[in-house]
This record gives sequence, structure tokens and C-alpha cells, in this order.
Amino acid sequence: MSKTDEAANTNKELQTVILHSEADTQRLAEQLAALPLSGSVWLAGDLGAGKTTLTRHWLQALGHSGAVKSPTYTLVEPYSIPQNDGNIKPVYHADLYRLQDPEELSFIGFDEYLDEPNALVIIEWASRADSYLPPPTLFIDITQAANDSRHVELKLSKVGQAQGLDLSSIKM
Repeated sequence: MSKTDEAANTNKELQTVILHSEADTQRLAEQLAALPLSGSVWLAGDLGAGKTTLTRHWLQALGHSGAVKSPTYTLVEPYSIPQNDGNIKPVYHADLYRLQDPEELSFIGFDEYLDEPNALVIIEWASRADSYLPPPTLFIDITQAANDSRHVELKLSKVGQAQGLDLSSIKM
């Protein structure tokens, strides 16, 4: 494989973008919404890095109208988003920050969200249950920089690669 081919492969599987404003976050969310994502997406980043803000804009870009509540206390907020083709896109926004034990997820039926066909499960603080959760489709890691910008690394897992997903369309 040539270096050009390797770079093209890397761009399909890994993208790094810098967000300077909430408008940039909204543009990134719109690009994520355009991807045919299903399965889980793991959002990582420190408190205040912008995980919930990205998810709010992502849900809106998918077509959700109305408030987007943080699932910090409920663990999961479900959304049924009507699509242009008449289907409903099930989206679950989970925040596992307050999770004490990964086994708690089985008690709330979390597996059902992950098993639902065409569902997208966006999980903040997934690392608190990585031994319980199946591999995600996409990893998103948000790092807050000193100048208040956000560095966002998007990386397809082997699951996302097997689905034929392509991150090369993500541009800021």
C-alpha cells in the first residue's frame, strides 16, 4: 500500500477537527447526522468538554425538535426521530458518569437499546462500563484546549470499518 493509499485509509477511519465555537460544534453535529450511523458511539472528554452540547446539536440535526435533556441522573434519554423516508430513527443518549457498577446497565434493560435495529446509542462516559458494553461503531474524544477551543478526534472502530463507514466527509 502506498503512503497516499495509507493516508486515504486513515482519513476514512480517523479525523481530527478543531472547534472554535458552538457554531463549529453544530456544523460537526450536522456532518455526524449525515453519516449512516447505528450502534453505539462513545463520547469521551473531561467534564465541560462539550459532549452533551455536541449530542444536543446532533439530535437536532437528526430531526429532533424540542428540548434535549441531559441524562446525567436518568442514565438514558430516549428519542424517536421521524425520518424523511417515513421511518423512525431510535436514538438513545446515555450518560454513565454516575454509574457505580457496569452491571447496573443490565437492570435497566440497556442491552435492549443496543440490540434495537437501526438504533443509535450515544454514550457519554462509556469508559465506566467498557467491560460490559459491546465495541462501539465510533469513538469521539473531545479535549478542551487552553484557548477555549475543542480538539475532537473521531475514530472508527473495527465495527464501524466493517460497516463501511467513511469519516473523510467530516471537514471543519
